[in-house]
Amino acid sequence: MGNIDQAFEFYSKHIYDAEKIKLLKDNKLKVAGHVHSVVWELFGAILTGQKAEGITGADLVGWEVKSAKEGGSYEYQYHRNAHLEKLDEDCIVNHLYCSYSDEYDGLEVRVMKGIDLSDEYFRKWKPLCIRKYSNPDNLRFRKSIGYGHIQQYGLLVLQVSKGELVFRKDNFEDMLDNR
Repeated sequence: MGNIDQAFEFYSKHIYDAEKIKLLKDNKLKVAGHVHSVVWELFGAILTGQKAEGITGADLVGWEVKSAKEGGSYEYQYHRNAHLEKLDEDCIVNHLYCSYSDEYDGLEVRVMKGIDLSDEYFRKWKPLCIRKYSNPDNLRFRKSIGYGHIQQYGLLVLQVSKGELVFRKDNFEDMLDNR
């Protein structure tokens, strides 16, 4: 079974959980946002075949994983004690973006190289981050990359519609490397 098959199987069981979504709706609880970021990181680990390493830096070896509701932006957060190293690392690692529908029955996963994001985002954020942390009361620096940018420039890896896998690019890592 390939990585996309395994990732889709995980998605079907643990992200698009129809029974849990029905219970949330029946109890008038919010559906969108109930999947924790670590679950998306696990999805990314299965998809890329990479594991986490350490507690700071990229989510997975060579990969940063982001998720957002369809149309939303992807948030990056830089903590006071590791912000400069993290900004530099984001210029180098690959980035995996998961965009999900309100009820998680739709999903698009796109990938980009950090180097392709660095000039427009990470390098521009660095002086802003340094300035923010010049005040010792500031604990977090947050910035985001818009949905439209990722849609336009990101390589589509997989697409799910109505809970069914409708598009897959099994060789996405090779294609990303050759971009």
